[in-house]
Amino acid sequence: MAGDVILARHGEPALSRRVTLTAAGYRLWWTRYEDGGLKPGQTPPDGLVAMAAAAGTVFCSTRERSVESAEAITRGRPFIRDPLFIEAPLPSPPAPSWFRLSPRWWGVVSRFWWQVFDYHDGQESHAQARDRAALAARALIDRAAGGQDVVLIAHGYFNFMIGQALTAQGWRRTLNQGFRYWSVRRFEAPR
Repeated sequence: MAGDVILARHGEPALSRRVTLTAAGYRLWWTRYEDGGLKPGQTPPDGLVAMAAAAGTVFCSTRERSVESAEAITRGRPFIRDPLFIEAPLPSPPAPSWFRLSPRWWGVVSRFWWQVFDYHDGQESHAQARDRAALAARALIDRAAGGQDVVLIAHGYFNFMIGQALTAQGWRRTLNQGFRYWSVRRFEAPR
């Protein structure tokens, strides 16, 4: 019997979202976000720490916020860093320099343009990210096939895409804590 696949979002990043930016400013902000780590002083939820302790394997992406989150939940236990699990890109669409939004709203606009209009500005397209999410789901399923749970601590939207790939392969979501930092989605193998 296969173990469960647990998808967790990283902790809160150090970079503030309380700014307004132009499209060009958002591109720079996103680059710093992708390179940055966690806001100091966070403690992961006890439930997530317990899931990681009980899991056979813990994976994370190679982004610093994901690695620091994995370090926090594993408490010194080894984990696997893999670029397969990095966040899907968020290239901001062209906009006039007077148009300003918060990073949160630039994320919504950018994700919409990326998904609906296939605007990827030379980065990974939505179709490519969907294919990568299917590969990521397969890697997690293969590891869970040994009978132990697998935890991935990665990123909000890409975890969502992996969850869709798991569901398409018959896995059932049994826990959904939403998209907050440190939130968890748990998937059970088809029976």
